[in-house]
Amino acid sequence: MADLFWVRVPRDFVRVSGPDATTFLQGQISQDIEAVRARGSAWSFLLQPQGKVDAWVRVSTHGDDEYVLDVDGGYGEAVVARLYRFNLRVKVDIDTLDWACVAVRGEGASAVDGLAAEWPGIEAVDVVGPDRVVEVGRAGSADDYERARIQAGVPAMGHEITTATIPGELGVNDRTVSFTKGCYTGQELVARVDARGGNVPRHLRLVRVDGGAPVGSPVMYDGREVGSLTSAATDDRGTIALAILARSVEPPVDVEVHADGAALVGHVTALAD
Repeated sequence: MADLFWVRVPRDFVRVSGPDATTFLQGQISQDIEAVRARGSAWSFLLQPQGKVDAWVRVSTHGDDEYVLDVDGGYGEAVVARLYRFNLRVKVDIDTLDWACVAVRGEGASAVDGLAAEWPGIEAVDVVGPDRVVEVGRAGSADDYERARIQAGVPAMGHEITTATIPGELGVNDRTVSFTKGCYTGQELVARVDARGGNVPRHLRLVRVDGGAPVGSPVMYDGREVGSLTSAATDDRGTIALAILARSVEPPVDVEVHADGAALVGHVTALAD
């Protein structure tokens, strides 16, 4: 079992409130707002009209007509701009909140009162709000958090998630997309990919590298480049990384990771369920 630790992590918070907040968000997010209301929070995509990802956010309820979207630090303004772009003739206020996030990870984290982070393979809760202080287990570091995130296969904005990303590539649709709700911005591509069995050109994979390999290191398979490392952390076994790889790289399989002039062995596995 993973040891219990807490660490402050940068996240941005955007509040959506007003009499039309529920219907407005239902038409903008990939998650069913009723699922958000029933569970208190849920992960969702904000998509471009063409179906590519603008942001991966967690939506939480704070009253009948008030919701908070939290996103990786540095992307709050992009979320605000994205929401305003489609805020047409609706009674909705959109503003940012000066909140903090304390991430609790490891055995026992689920006993902490907070928002579910839903990280596969590890108990994970985020305590959010103004001036939050949580000290359970040991004080962790940014490196601890990054290693746990990579091991759990959780994508991050600016790393695995860019404006060129297709939702089905990330392996999070099961907890992020509702296929039974009504229409929302960007739905057409998501529905079309699902109807074709979820077949997308690339997939997020976990890569264990025998040696040191930084973000951006090319991944080679069968004599051609099939992607690059998008997140990387070191441990006593070498490098643990995430990479968006061509679908021809079917795990488990070994690849070459080129770093600092060396061709290192990379072991590709699927993400944890």
